[in-house]
Amino acid sequence: MYFAALLARTEDGWEASDTELDDVETLSDLADLAREASAEDDTVLVLIEQEDAWFGVVRVDGEDDPRIYVSDAAAAARSSYGEILLTDELLGREPGDDVPDLDSLDLDGTEDGEPASAEDDEEEEEAVSAEAITHSPLGDGEILDDLGVSEKELRTLAAEDALSAIAEALGASEVLETVR
Repeated sequence: MYFAALLARTEDGWEASDTELDDVETLSDLADLAREASAEDDTVLVLIEQEDAWFGVVRVDGEDDPRIYVSDAAAAARSSYGEILLTDELLGREPGDDVPDLDSLDLDGTEDGEPASAEDDEEEEEAVSAEAITHSPLGDGEILDDLGVSEKELRTLAAEDALSAIAEALGASEVLETVR
């Protein structure tokens, strides 16, 4: 289970709306969805929580690039919604680093004369991915500093209460609860 909500700052305070991420495939799609939630070019926060294992915050300020914070990168990497947030830039790798170089590929589909199975390839890719990403926060820890949540506070939030704690600090707990 996951929960995702948009909090848009307005002149009158925060407005919340729940959102489905089923049609969101990229960070750019998510940023566009956030921008649509704001009548002006005000701040919009996308809050995502998955099975009390991890949470993520994406901040979109007008046309600026989205800022991202993920509480547990490894847990998020195992989630289709988390993968949207874990961009190459956030992970500190060049785009396409996870794609093997064509010269290193065995193009006849065999290894030592044995046909390779798709299942073996998937298991190997998952093992490499899991090793590369740690169970630690990743992204812009100062994403909510100017809104009343310091980096230190953000890093100490437990996944199961993080969104409520963030909304409370913003003065938006009631509006968030209406969409939960």
